[in-house]
Amino acid sequence: MKFYNRTSELAELQRIQDLSFNDHSRLTVVTGRRRIGKTSLIMKSVEGIPTVYLFVGRKAEATLCSEFIPVIAQSLDTFVPTEIRIFRSLFQYLMELASNKAFNLVIDEFQEFYNINESVYSDMQNIWDTYRKKSKMNLIVSGSIYSLMQKIFRNKKEPLFGRADNIIKLSAFDLATLKEIMHDYNPKYTNDDLLALYSFTGGAPKYVELFCDNKMLTVNEMISFMVRENSPFTDEGKNLLIEEFGKNYATYFSILSAISGGINTQPEIESALGDKSIGGQIKRLIEDYNIIVRQRPILAKEGSQAVRYEIEDNFIRFWFNYFDRHRSWIEIKNFVGLQSIIKSDYPTYSGVMLERYFKQQFAESFQYRAIGSWWELKDNQNEIDIVALKLEKNQAVVAEVKRQKKNFKPELLANKVEYLKNKVLPKYQIETVCLSLEDM
Repeated sequence: MKFYNRTSELAELQRIQDLSFNDHSRLTVVTGRRRIGKTSLIMKSVEGIPTVYLFVGRKAEATLCSEFIPVIAQSLDTFVPTEIRIFRSLFQYLMELASNKAFNLVIDEFQEFYNINESVYSDMQNIWDTYRKKSKMNLIVSGSIYSLMQKIFRNKKEPLFGRADNIIKLSAFDLATLKEIMHDYNPKYTNDDLLALYSFTGGAPKYVELFCDNKMLTVNEMISFMVRENSPFTDEGKNLLIEEFGKNYATYFSILSAISGGINTQPEIESALGDKSIGGQIKRLIEDYNIIVRQRPILAKEGSQAVRYEIEDNFIRFWFNYFDRHRSWIEIKNFVGLQSIIKSDYPTYSGVMLERYFKQQFAESFQYRAIGSWWELKDNQNEIDIVALKLEKNQAVVAEVKRQKKNFKPELLANKVEYLKNKVLPKYQIETVCLSLEDM
C-alpha cells in the first residue's frame, strides 16, 4: 500500500529536523499503539538524508551494540570502534560525531531498554545534556508500549523527563483517508464496505494495508480474510495488550471483554467479574494504558454517576467481541463457524459502529465544541445517539443513527428532543437529523 496522509506530522518532523541541523540537537518522541505506522512515518520523514536507524530488540546490551556498530558505520560512512559493548559509550560516540556532522538518529522500540539495562536512560540524559547544544543530531525515539513511553518522558521521577522537545502521538487514519484508500483499491466499494473497514481496523494503517495488499475490501471478504487459519488477526489483540499489561493481564482482559459485550458501567462490570473491585484497574486502563474512555451524557457534570466505559480502539473492541469470546472455536479451527457468527452479527454490530463513525465525522468537520450522547441514569427510554453542540452559541444537532433510513421514526425522536430540550438544553435551537449508511 502506498503512503497516505500524515501531512501535518511530516511537516512537523521536517521542521524539527531543520532546527536540529541548523541550530542544535533536538529530541522528538513518537508514540502510538502498535501497527499505527510510527516507523513508516519516521522513515518517510528522513528519506534521502543521512540516518542511523537502530531497532532495540530484547537482547543482551553487548549483543545489541555489536549489531548497531556496523549499521552506524555504514549509514554514516564512518569508523566506529568495534570494541564498544555498552550503549552509553555508543551514544556518546554518536553525539561526538554529531558535533561535526548533521544526521538523524532513530531509535525504535526505545522502551525496550527497560528490559535490557534501565540505566541507559540516565546515561543518555547525562550525555544529551552535555552535547545537545554543541551538536546537530535529530534524535527521534519511538515505542509502541504506550504506558512505558509515557513513564519515560512524562514521569517527573524519570531521568529523561523534560528532555523531549516534541512528543507526537500518532493516531489512526481519519475518515477522509479511509475513503481515499477505498477509492484507490476498491473503486466500486459500498458504504457498508467502508463501514466494515472502519469497524474492523479503526483506521490502523497496518490492518488497512493487509486488506488492501490482499485485495480483500468487501464486508464478506474482510471477514473471511480475518477469520481463517494462520490469520495475522487471530492473536493480534492478545499480543498487543499483554505487552502493555505484563503477566497480570487476566483481570484487564476480563474487564475489556465485559465492556466489549455491552457491560459498560462499573457496578455491572464488577458484578460480571464476581463482585471484584476494579476501580484501580479502570483508572489505569484510562490514564496509563489509554485503552478505554469514560463517557458521560453530554453536559453532565464531572461528578455525575451516569458513567459508561467504552473501548476506544475499534480493532481491540472487535477482537474481544469475536476472537477472544469465541476462542474455543479458534482452538478447534472452526473458522467457518466463526465467520458465520460474525456475518450474522454484522448488521447489529456495525449499527453501533456507525454511531461511532458519525461522531468522528462530526469531530473531523471542526464545526462543534462538544459531541456525545445523552441518557439518564435510570431511564434508557430517552437515550439519544448523538448530541453535538455547534460553535455558534446555543445551537445543537441531535441525530438518530440507523443503518437503514426506513427504520427511523421521526415522532419518537421528536419526543426525545422535547424532553432533552426541557431537561438539558432549554435555550438551544435544535436541528434534528437521521443519519444512515447513505450519509457516510
